[in-house]
Order: sequence, then structure tokens, then C-alpha cells
Amino acid sequence: MTGEHAGSSIRLETERLVLRPYFDDDIPALVTLAGAREVAATTLRIPHPYNEQNAREFLAQCREDASLGPETRFAITLRSDGQLCGGAGFRLDPAHHHAELGYWLGVPYWGKGYATEAARAMIRYGFENLGLHRIYASYLSENVASGRVLRKIGMKREGLLRAHICKWDKFHDLEFYGMLRSDFIAG
Repeated sequence: MTGEHAGSSIRLETERLVLRPYFDDDIPALVTLAGAREVAATTLRIPHPYNEQNAREFLAQCREDASLGPETRFAITLRSDGQLCGGAGFRLDPAHHHAELGYWLGVPYWGKGYATEAARAMIRYGFENLGLHRIYASYLSENVASGRVLRKIGMKREGLLRAHICKWDKFHDLEFYGMLRSDFIAG
């Protein structure tokens, strides 16, 4: 990869994936993949339409966040060819030693187990490298695939917030899952 990157040089590697900092070269793939309406419909923070300016602002925010603390946002790429297929990250709350896990994949990469593989790598990184006590995640209740990912990585359902999120003029229930460091160690 060439161009300026949006964070440190930390890389998380799994059997099929490499999670690495975002690069300026990722902008076209970000626009294409994150720009799909199906992706925005299943996430809380990806706008639609998603354009080059959104991608540039996202990379600038990644750079700023990385300059203030540990790396928390990663491009998910295929180990075989380096192709960008999605993203994963944490929203850290250092005062409480916890973080919210978020992830997304481009539509062509759905249903292949990549989200589970990336989420497992993030959980390991969060507990082993960032020293977190708790990691949690939420998803729109109609996004059942995300619920399966969270259960597969060992998170436990903690509750439902009814009509908690308004997206595209419709209220959605939000499912909450979490994992403690002790759950991770015992797993």
C-alpha cells in the first residue's frame, strides 16, 4: 500500500484476514463498499449516500484518534490479495476501561465468516493489548447476521433498547451484547 496511512503500523492477522490501518489508497474501495445502501442500512454510523468526502473525513478522524492514543480503527483486508473488504474498530472509554466494538463488511464479502474472524481478532486485541475490562457491541435488531457474529465470538446478550435509534425516519430496536475480560480468559 502506498500513500499516507491513517494510524500506526499495528497489524492484526488471522487465518484469512489482515486488519491494518487505513491508507489514502483505500478511499475508492471505502466509497464503493461503505457506499452501498445495504451496508448503511445495517450500521449505526455509516451515512448514505457515502462519498469521497465522507471517506476523507473518516480517515482524518482515524489519524487524529491514533495521534491521541492506541490504534482503534482498522481496515479489514483479505490476506490473499490485500483487498479491502470492510472495517472494524473500538470507541474507547479509558476512564471505565471499556470499549464499544463496531464492524462492517462490503456486501460482496457477506456470509463468508469474515466479520466473525475480524471481531475475534478485535476482542483479543482489546483484552490482550489494550487492557480492557469490558467490550460491548450493539446492533439494529433486524440485523440478525450481526447478532450471530456476536454470539459466535462469545458475547452475551445484555438487553434490548426498544425504538432506541431513529434511522431513515424509522425507529429501530437496539440489541446489546457484552463480554468481560474474565469471560475472554475463561473462553
